[in-house]
Amino acid sequence: MLSFFKRYKFFGISLLILSVIIISIFYSILKPKKVLPVYQPASVNAELVDSTIQHQKKYHRIADFSLINQNGKTITQNNYKDKIYVADFFFTTCQTICPIMTKNMYEVQKAFLTDDEVMILSHSVTPDIDTVAQLNRYAKEKFVNSSKWNLVTGDKKQIYELARKSYLAVKDDGDGGPFDMIHTENFMLIDKKRQIRGFYDGTNMEEVERLIEDIKILKASYKD
Repeated sequence: MLSFFKRYKFFGISLLILSVIIISIFYSILKPKKVLPVYQPASVNAELVDSTIQHQKKYHRIADFSLINQNGKTITQNNYKDKIYVADFFFTTCQTICPIMTKNMYEVQKAFLTDDEVMILSHSVTPDIDTVAQLNRYAKEKFVNSSKWNLVTGDKKQIYELARKSYLAVKDDGDGGPFDMIHTENFMLIDKKRQIRGFYDGTNMEEVERLIEDIKILKASYKD
């Protein structure tokens, strides 16, 4: 009996390894792929959504826009056509969450620096202060790559409406003028159809790592 097991020991080990490989292949084939949700105004915290669209359940898209970046160049939706991009709202004089958000957004830039399919768009919520010159200084300090990452300023009303009606990302200030707002820590993932596919805490590196992985999942979905 002992000689029998010795004789077929190699065969048994080989069969076991082969079985593990086959099971792994079947698991990878049958395992459902992660699909990112499409966010609608009705599925987002109502505090972040303009009251006129809070009950909208489908067909939400990022609106057309025209803003000025850190190099004085006009940036529109056409610069992001057929791109996956990450959007956020900030201001250069912020001393609380913005420095952390910018540092973490830099990690997103670094992860996709040579990937032309992925871009970043950061909107100033204090456009009167964040002039082109101010944004340019800030971009240099934070190692912003202009071909990848636009810091934009412009008409405050337009930025406000983008924040509240398109990106569903910014709370009303409530104690200022009609277009005053306070930004949040949100990073938003936008797909090639200008749909919101994810919200992430830009002050939390674990969330930013999740964002980076979700970008890879979204990229892969266009190849299927």
